[in-house]
Amino acid sequence: MRVDIGNALAGVASPGVARESLERLDARVAQAHRRIEAGRADEEHGYAALNLPERTDPDAIRRAVDPLADASAVLTAGIGGSALGAATITAALPTGADAYYLDNVDPAWVADRLDDLPLSETALVAVSRSGTTAETLANFLVCREAFERAGVDWTERTLVLTGDDGPLADLAERHDLPTLPVPEGVPGRFSALSPVGLAAPAICGVDIEGLLAGGAAGAESLAGSLFDCPAYAYGAVSYALAERGAAVNAMMPYAESLETFAEWFAQLWAESLGKDDIGQTPARALGATDQHSQLQLYRAGPRDKLVTFVAPGEREDRAIPDPDAEALSYLSGTSLGELLDTELDATAASLAAAGRPSVRIELDRVDARGLGELLYGMEAACILVGELFGVDAFDQPAVEWGKEATRESLRTGDLPERPGDELAE
Repeated sequence: MRVDIGNALAGVASPGVARESLERLDARVAQAHRRIEAGRADEEHGYAALNLPERTDPDAIRRAVDPLADASAVLTAGIGGSALGAATITAALPTGADAYYLDNVDPAWVADRLDDLPLSETALVAVSRSGTTAETLANFLVCREAFERAGVDWTERTLVLTGDDGPLADLAERHDLPTLPVPEGVPGRFSALSPVGLAAPAICGVDIEGLLAGGAAGAESLAGSLFDCPAYAYGAVSYALAERGAAVNAMMPYAESLETFAEWFAQLWAESLGKDDIGQTPARALGATDQHSQLQLYRAGPRDKLVTFVAPGEREDRAIPDPDAEALSYLSGTSLGELLDTELDATAASLAAAGRPSVRIELDRVDARGLGELLYGMEAACILVGELFGVDAFDQPAVEWGKEATRESLRTGDLPERPGDELAE
């Protein structure tokens, strides 16, 4: 993974970061790196996520999913970090089975999904650390009923990922279901390189060993200077720009297969950093599609945005046929890949010409190793930004309050109150 911060420097962009400012910031990066490494060494909550490439056992995952290896479709009931890591992986990489994610409880959408699937050939994966997540358990129960109505033994088609105890763990034990652990000390949004993110891809035939190898490469690249570590370079520049007014970070991959990655990044960045009136709002875009919808705002709207480009250095390609039209002669002898890469270059140049900051992240290619390194790198960058902001990147109190409010309302019919809540009249 390579990170180019040239178009985020003060000589190019406003807001921008002066090289001298980055050199001063590097001392704080070194201090944060020491804290991160100490957290990793002690397997502290959150920091333990950066140890997943070496801690995760792909053979154990393969053994657990082996009874479901015949699946032509994989249906995961999970939400947030319980789904987005796996969804990012199966969207980006070749699969031998279709992957679907029930990460919402819209009844029409859930019904349509279940009606479309051959349930006798479908693997059902339920993911909830606590075993009490309302959306996940509701969808799991609906799926279980659908399997039963179709005459399919759901116990033969189900894999459970949960904690050591709770309703889902009890159900798995009662029905002797195959299980995989949700790793201790790892918030869901940081769990892509654990069984949480790798189980569904493994059923789909994805190269999970390659993903872990890419993550390990990312771990090896961590160093005590932003000038020596791509992940820290990205995190430090994102933080510095946020401090200078770039309150929005628009993640814009130039690869259709990475569109879901932008969703994963949005949760990682928002849930980890949005604390104490601090944070940087993630926005999702896709190149070249959103050049025709969002770029106008990024180039000519408020100067409150960083645009992050992600692209592979190599990609599969397809030649563009001879247009046989003078007005289209510029397409002659080119390819779709060349056009897409040129669109990226032109967009970056357009933003730079308008003095708007952007950072470019480049992978060798969108394969298992490259994706694993990218996921790890963004997690490390996010943890670094949390250290620089002085916020706990690993909790999510606002999310937990919403979960409890939902449960309380379903139990009693009333929303809970807390100090400071007021109703407008």
